[in-house]
Amino acid sequence: MASASKGKFKIEPLYWLLLALPVAIVLEVTHASPVWIFLASCVAVIPLAGLMGRATENLAETMGQGIGGLLNATFGNAAELIIALMAVIKGPQMYPLVKASLTGSIIGNILLVLGASMVAGGLKYKRQVFNRTAAGMGATLLALASIGLIIPTIYVYLVQAGGSTRLAPPTVRVDHLSEEIAVILAITYLLSLVFSLKTHQHLFSGESDPETSDNQPHSSENHGHGPVWSRKVSVIVLLAATAAIALVSEFLIGSVEAAGQKLGMNEVFIGVIVVAIIGNAAEHSTAILMAMKNKMDLSVNIAVGSSIQIALFVAPVLVFASMAINPGRPLDLHFTALEAIAVVMSIGVLALVAQDGESHWMEGAMLLAVYIVLGLAFFNLPHEAPGQAVPPLMEQSAVLETVPQ
Repeated sequence: MASASKGKFKIEPLYWLLLALPVAIVLEVTHASPVWIFLASCVAVIPLAGLMGRATENLAETMGQGIGGLLNATFGNAAELIIALMAVIKGPQMYPLVKASLTGSIIGNILLVLGASMVAGGLKYKRQVFNRTAAGMGATLLALASIGLIIPTIYVYLVQAGGSTRLAPPTVRVDHLSEEIAVILAITYLLSLVFSLKTHQHLFSGESDPETSDNQPHSSENHGHGPVWSRKVSVIVLLAATAAIALVSEFLIGSVEAAGQKLGMNEVFIGVIVVAIIGNAAEHSTAILMAMKNKMDLSVNIAVGSSIQIALFVAPVLVFASMAINPGRPLDLHFTALEAIAVVMSIGVLALVAQDGESHWMEGAMLLAVYIVLGLAFFNLPHEAPGQAVPPLMEQSAVLETVPQ
């Protein structure tokens, strides 16, 4: 067993990308071109996020189902959280990138990960099924999250359109509104954990729908061989990978503006597409591999569950962290119009796909098509000054106050 697990660790292709970590460090120390620092940092994050996920899974298997589920729910998007926290520490000029990475993770999981999984599985199996109860519950939670995330944006639009900025600056109002909504989202996330891990665990076991047994052996293949690493090794790997991601995130955030300008990418596109993809790359590959093994339950669970965690856990945590780090200008939940619309559209598509509990490659192709269309829209957003690829409306409305009407 030990030799097998050791061999598995060595031959994992993902770990070869760890060579990008010392490369990124050398490039940063030698003050190389920001483009090369950015690219090396992006590549280095991918295997480090994979190591964090693997360590978390092994810890979960050794600590029981309840605590294990909580660990997976808490650390499932740790890489994205660390990158975003490092950006928050840099100051308010990085907030557009942080918010873009949040929306990008939600959109990417729903459209890119789920779409690629359905295509990969659908090309091998004519018809695949999944637990529509769990998928529907996830879509409902995401619909609630989308309401919480876009209300501040709608609020600022209405304030600006109505010109009602006399009582208090709109920045103050949207900050307070965002903090209040963050509390509601966090409470909802805690309730969802109680629901899925305690009171209604049977709904999320993947065995509630008898159709899921078609061509699908319930052998618990992905976890059936027990933990590959011991608890001690898992903790050491988790801590080391977390520290390494924090270091690489510092390099990535420090080079993102200059690299974006040289590569012709605006900051919103970098956050929505680039940062979101690299932070979730290891998780993406797992979902696709599970779909190719005819385990669509797991693929849907990974994609939808990761989006829920971003919206209901990571976003509130970042708001609360910014209140401590930058109390004078905390992070708000006011997004650009395109980001808000993209999130709502993506969740609407997910609801349509999840309602029948079945999938095929054409559904996946349609999800990927929507993702590409949205990616093109974000890529073609106008370039502005560094750090402000698309000026937030709350800043525009604040400027309008000084302009004679």
